[in-house]
Amino acid sequence: MRLTTKGRYAVTAMLDLAIHARQGPVSLNDISGRQGISLSYLEQLFAKLRRNGLVSSVRGPGGGYQLSRADAEINVAEIVDAVNESMDATRCNRKGDCQDGEECLTHHLWMDLSDQIHSFLKNISLFQLIERREIKDIASRQERGVRDRIDSLLITDSMDTSRSA
Repeated sequence: MRLTTKGRYAVTAMLDLAIHARQGPVSLNDISGRQGISLSYLEQLFAKLRRNGLVSSVRGPGGGYQLSRADAEINVAEIVDAVNESMDATRCNRKGDCQDGEECLTHHLWMDLSDQIHSFLKNISLFQLIERREIKDIASRQERGVRDRIDSLLITDSMDTSRSA
């Protein structure tokens, strides 16, 4: 099974959105800063997430994205599926033409594994992830990092301003 960057980033961004949803709409710029995902890539992912009904956008000052349903109602498999990410462990994309146009000996084993992975991710909601202690710790660390970068920029800016005065 391959879960590419697209699927991983989509889940990460949705988890970030869910963590910060209580503060109102979340900008992609804020998610980008916290998670180190390029803004243009997030825009592409969120277009797909919006088309699949997982997020909605809020325009205007203070706008951004919000979950379209409660975090307990959105599972990880839905997010991965929404960005057209395959959770397929077969070499043939489930077509059964893996060995000279026919099913290979282990085709059904890899099909079963793919189904098990999808089922596993379907049983994990964003809410369940948010409630995990380690997720809370990481989110706190990321928030501190963002505040530290902002403070550093403000100090540098004020030093530059005082030099030019």
